[in-house]
Amino acid sequence: MAASRKLSDFASLKKAVKKVNEERRKQEEARKKAERQAQSDRELFLNSIGDVTPLDASDRIEPVFQAPKPIPVQRIADEKLALRESLSDEFSVESLLETDEALSYTREGIGPDVVRKLRRGHWVIQDQIDLHGMRRDEAREMIVEFLRQAALRGIRCVRIVHGKGLGSVNNEPVLKKLVHKWLVQRSDVIAFCQAKPADGGSGAVVVLLKGR
Repeated sequence: MAASRKLSDFASLKKAVKKVNEERRKQEEARKKAERQAQSDRELFLNSIGDVTPLDASDRIEPVFQAPKPIPVQRIADEKLALRESLSDEFSVESLLETDEALSYTREGIGPDVVRKLRRGHWVIQDQIDLHGMRRDEAREMIVEFLRQAALRGIRCVRIVHGKGLGSVNNEPVLKKLVHKWLVQRSDVIAFCQAKPADGGSGAVVVLLKGR
């Protein structure tokens, strides 16, 4: 009984070894076949291009690929935070505005004739931005970018449409008040006043900017 079991185990082992050897033989044949195919392809390529002289590879320079610079996520976040802090919503503007119905404003040292000219349309409105439907932070960032671009283009007079607040809670012009607060904090704003009826009336403000 024991002898029969040993013979059976030996036969199984022999069969396993034969199977492993067969696999190795197949792998070796596949490798040699791939090498022959590669050599054949190389010869076919050389025959197709004719008589050529290979380039000297001694002075070859390998290309250097620079990884793309990482997106400065933290810096962008910091700039947005600085932007929000630079134009405060808590800034008290009432004492700086004129008490006329248009709530006009002129920077210190600017004569009253500037506002009068601004009301009469002495300066042509060269560009405008419409803040309808924007949230507070979005409107603030849009104004900052709009005024920055205006300065780069040398624009002097712009119109900012903030709406009359008819769709807000209690029909209060929240965005209008914020725009006034933000504008008086800008050093590039010389004066502003409510737009003429044809230009938006109480739903817009005309702004005069510093020249270059």
